[in-house]
Amino acid sequence: MVWIEEEKFYAKGYNPGMRRILSEIGKRFSHFIEETGKLSIILIQAIKGIFQPPLRLQENLRQMEEVGANSLPVTIITGAFTGMVLALQSFVAFKRFNAESLVGTVVALSITRELGPVLTGLVVGARAGSSMAAELGTMRVTEQIDALSTLAVNPIEYLISPRLLAGFIMLPLLTILADMVGIIGGWFVSVCILGANSVVYIRRTFDLLEYQDIYSGLVKAAVFGFIISGVGCYEGFYAEGGAEGVGKATTGAVVKAYILIIISNYILTALFF
Repeated sequence: MVWIEEEKFYAKGYNPGMRRILSEIGKRFSHFIEETGKLSIILIQAIKGIFQPPLRLQENLRQMEEVGANSLPVTIITGAFTGMVLALQSFVAFKRFNAESLVGTVVALSITRELGPVLTGLVVGARAGSSMAAELGTMRVTEQIDALSTLAVNPIEYLISPRLLAGFIMLPLLTILADMVGIIGGWFVSVCILGANSVVYIRRTFDLLEYQDIYSGLVKAAVFGFIISGVGCYEGFYAEGGAEGVGKATTGAVVKAYILIIISNYILTALFF
C-alpha cells in the first residue's frame, strides 16, 4: 500500500522528500496553533482570577517578594555595570568629536528607553521565570495540581494569577531601580574616573530626558513582566515526564521568554517612536 501511494505521489510530479518536508511543516504549525490556544486560555483565566474573590493577598505579596525583592541583587549589578560600560564606551567615542558633554544624555536615553527594561526583563526572566516553571512543573509531575482540583480549588487562579500579577507590577519597579543605578554608574565612570564635569553631566542628563523616554520603558517592563510570568507558568503548568519534563519546561520558559521579550521590544519601540 505504501508503494502504491508513493507511485501515485510520483505520478503527480511530487517527490517523497518534499512530502515529508510539507508534512513536518504542517505538524509544527498545528502544534504552534495548539500551544498558542492553550496559552491564551490559561492567561485569560488567570487574568480573571486576579479580580475574582478571594483575592489571596498573602500569596500575591509572597510572589511579589519572589519576583521583586529576590531579584534586587542581580538587577542592581546589571543596571550599574551597564551604565558604567555605556558611559566608558560613549566617552571614548565622543572624545574624538569633542562631544564629551553628551555622554550623560546618551547614557540616560539608552538606559531608560531600551537597556533598562530589556536587560531587567532578561535577567528576571532567567531567575524568576525559570523558578516559576520549575516550581509549577514539580507540582504537576507530583500531582499536587491535581490535588488542588479535587479540593475544589481552581489551580489557575490559585497558582498562576498571583505570579502573573507579581510580574506585571514588579518589573516596572525593578526597571526604575535599574535606570537609577545605571545613570549613577554612568556618572561615576564619567566624572570620577574619566574626569568629566559633574555639573555638565547632570544638566545634560535631565535637560534632554523627556517623560516619554521614561514611561515608554516602564510600559515595556510591564509587558515583559507579563510575558515572563505567563510563559513560565504555562511551561510549568503543562509539564510532563517527571524530572526530565521539569527540566525541559524550565529551559523552554527561559528561551521562549527571551525570544518574546526581544520581539515585543521591537514592536513596542515602533509604536512609541
